Amino acid sequence: MTALRQRILIIDDEPQIHRFLGPALDAAGYEALRADSGQEGLRGVALWSPDAVVLDLGLPDMDGKDVLVRAREFYDGPIVILSARDREAEKIEALDRGANDYVEKPFGVGELLARLRVALRQRPKGGETLGPIRSGEVEIDLEKRLVTRAGTVVKVSPREYDVLTRLALARGKVLTHKDLLTAVWGAAHAHDTQYLRVFVGQLRQKLEADPSTPRMILTEPGVGYRFIAD
Repeated sequence: MTALRQRILIIDDEPQIHRFLGPALDAAGYEALRADSGQEGLRGVALWSPDAVVLDLGLPDMDGKDVLVRAREFYDGPIVILSARDREAEKIEALDRGANDYVEKPFGVGELLARLRVALRQRPKGGETLGPIRSGEVEIDLEKRLVTRAGTVVKVSPREYDVLTRLALARGKVLTHKDLLTAVWGAAHAHDTQYLRVFVGQLRQKLEADPSTPRMILTEPGVGYRFIAD
């Protein structure tokens, strides 16, 4: 029996995007679904329950960020923003509102497919228990609040542990500086990015094989960080 293909809903009003992205997704083994407006996209999310959504911000009937907010009321799958708006503030706002990732137009299909694979791979399965999270030699045991590297316990401070687990539980999703700072330090420190740089640096020294070229905690310049799990 042929396995069901994962369905990717593309919400974009540009016909040329659908013309080349649809076949590219099909060739990569996905089923491409199409919506040409925000309202049509929201209906598609509700009716089709796609495995992931690719969402343009510049839609004809409503702002893509509003589509994102409304979709997040009932949809917990990956949403990757696709937009010509390259301002840093736009990326941060979209990520703060619940997007998993952000790809700028013009874009390479290979990059978009790679980001979709990461988002789909990191999505928790239904009924998944809160077991250990692994990245290379690092294991985070959430039940025991224990971090090990190659089987050896790594001593991390309570604040370092909070930063690490917040990133790890997001599993590939970009978390903005504001999101992490608010969650770990509180709203009063939402803009104290130097706190975050210090603690991420400390975690990399303790956990990365080469802290200067991290493979587990990745920096999204000007935006935030993402954790890459196995």
